[in-house]
Amino acid sequence: MFWRNWYRLIVLLIGFLCLASLCSNYLIINFTFICMKHDLSDGFTEINGTKYSIYDYTSKDKTWIIWSVAAGTIIGTIPLNMMYVKYGARIPFLIAGLVSCIATALIPLSAQWNFFFLIFLRFVQGFCYSADFAAIGLMTVRWAPLSETALFVAVLTCFNGIASTFTNFATGLICESSLGWKWAYYVHAIVGFVLFGLWLLVYIDHPQETKRVSRKELQKIQKNKSEAHLSKKCDVPYMKLVTSPVILCVWANAFFELTAAIMFSTYIPLYLHEVLKFGVTETGFYASLILGISLPVRFVFALISDKLKFVSEIFKIHTFNTISVGLSGLFFACIGFIPMENRGWSLFFCIMTMCCIGVNSGGFYKSGVLHSRQFSHVVITAIQWMKCLALFVAPALVSIFVHEESNRLQWIWVFLIVGGLMIITNIVAFFILTDKPASWTGSLESEESLEKL
Repeated sequence: MFWRNWYRLIVLLIGFLCLASLCSNYLIINFTFICMKHDLSDGFTEINGTKYSIYDYTSKDKTWIIWSVAAGTIIGTIPLNMMYVKYGARIPFLIAGLVSCIATALIPLSAQWNFFFLIFLRFVQGFCYSADFAAIGLMTVRWAPLSETALFVAVLTCFNGIASTFTNFATGLICESSLGWKWAYYVHAIVGFVLFGLWLLVYIDHPQETKRVSRKELQKIQKNKSEAHLSKKCDVPYMKLVTSPVILCVWANAFFELTAAIMFSTYIPLYLHEVLKFGVTETGFYASLILGISLPVRFVFALISDKLKFVSEIFKIHTFNTISVGLSGLFFACIGFIPMENRGWSLFFCIMTMCCIGVNSGGFYKSGVLHSRQFSHVVITAIQWMKCLALFVAPALVSIFVHEESNRLQWIWVFLIVGGLMIITNIVAFFILTDKPASWTGSLESEESLEKL
């Protein structure tokens, strides 16, 4: 049947949706912070007669709620990566998805019952979220033709933007409806169970082991890949990876760019509502717009990166990296300087930041994949792990500089520091990033064969 010639795209679609589900599960609370504090159904009354909600968390409480996800993600990365290496992605990713959905469904109960139980469930969500990292790498290594590297990376790494867009918009609608904020968690959990059921039905760890993939499709997937690349088992040269200047540069660019992206996915609803004074429904819409509008840009530039042949691969890598890290850093650094009276310009700069970030699949991501080849799943896992560090760094910066969430002047330093570091890192990348495979990959591909892809 014809779909056997496109099975890699079916795997890509289902894998992407499952990645987005795991991400959405931990992002929900970033928006429901706004709604929860107005829920007085479980409130308490002070002596003066003022009623407060038990869900009206302090800035310190919110920081711990966010950090608990980061802690779970950092701790979960190594054991889950070891499970992927030993068992493949199919079953470990399934288990992580199901556990995350269960934890998500229990969040409303934990928020009502015990703060430390809430922190534990957030830790579990973070632990399961770390399953995304190696899954992206393995799907790219095993299912992506070299000629579609940027496309696979673009699709699989944009799950955070899709998750933020869907979650902010859907949660905003649910919070304002008669269902209330608790149903935002229940709906996400139900959708997650369905998606991971599809994952179990669709995903195969090795394309050559299933009859669902046609001969033509298998040849396309394996074209110009070395025997070492196609081998089911290989020893990962960890020391060579972590001491490679190219890989270290890739990780540095990724870290600062991801810090900016995490700042948006975590704090943009708060910034729009508290600083720019948008209403709850408007905040949900604009947050979704900011985080989602970059997606068409991401796909278009991924195709350009893969299909444009009249310029060299290294030129494309440097150009795309300058846009995704350097230019986005410039826009990001300027956001805090724009006053509330010109909040339309703030929205524009936020949108441009995310659009530029969306070009990253043709920049440091592609350099990392082309340089590390069959070990690129380790490189991508580490890139995604940078989100864990960003989940610590972003709240830490906000905690240091922002003491009153509605004070725009206190946010300036947060935007300026992250944006400035992005610009500096991009300048360094001009002297280091490459499109050549490393000697330790044992790759037989020449520059000429790559250009013919």
